Amino acid sequence: MPAAPRIDILMYHSISDAGGPTSIAPETFAAQMQALAASGLPVVSLDALADPGGLAARSVVITFDDGFTDFDQVAWPILRDYDFRPIVYLPSGCIGGAENWVGCNTPARPLMGWNRVETLAAEGVEFGAHSITHPDLAALDHDSLEHEVARSGHDISARLGQPIRHFAPPYGSSSDAVRQCTARHYATSVGTRLGVANPSSDIHDLPRLEMFYYTEITRWQAHLAGRGAAYLTTRQTLRSIRQAARFIRP
Repeated sequence: MPAAPRIDILMYHSISDAGGPTSIAPETFAAQMQALAASGLPVVSLDALADPGGLAARSVVITFDDGFTDFDQVAWPILRDYDFRPIVYLPSGCIGGAENWVGCNTPARPLMGWNRVETLAAEGVEFGAHSITHPDLAALDHDSLEHEVARSGHDISARLGQPIRHFAPPYGSSSDAVRQCTARHYATSVGTRLGVANPSSDIHDLPRLEMFYYTEITRWQAHLAGRGAAYLTTRQTLRSIRQAARFIRP
């Protein structure tokens, strides 16, 4: 019996020389995409998860959170050259401004304006919703949660003239209420849980690969070649330990 398809959902934020784990240097990103192209693995849309029977044994989805201007200026030209079609999750109320949420960089990184979003959509970039104001959705009351989740997609759809089918909660913060809310409005939702997706994954809490962990290109090449399981398990274990430590009180 053949193994279930595996889907690597890559998570990016900023492609720049800014500090912090949500920024990846342009030359590193270019090398990651070159390695992906050389691997021959198909790059697909999240819509492919709706028909897992049509998936290859392994495939890749490329995602970006927040919609920084460097996606347009740096990432997209590289992706376009390889004919890779990514999805970018937008905080709809922040378009054209700069990151201003908890945990953002200093200095703040600028976000794309609507004109560029519309142009990129026409060129083949897919867009998803990422709330309106980038809050911790799990901390919101019912009405605020519904507003942030539903209105974000409505606003983007109105500007682009196409349905918005996919969502990413800011910070990957989720709960039963958040998952139920996103399920009412979107076909899929991706989080920040580290892992590889498959057809049995919760389609409203899909794991992703944080690409900051794969800035060493030989490690990324090993993962693409199917030799990265031990490293991924180690990263998952270390992350679990860090998360558990947050709940320990001295």
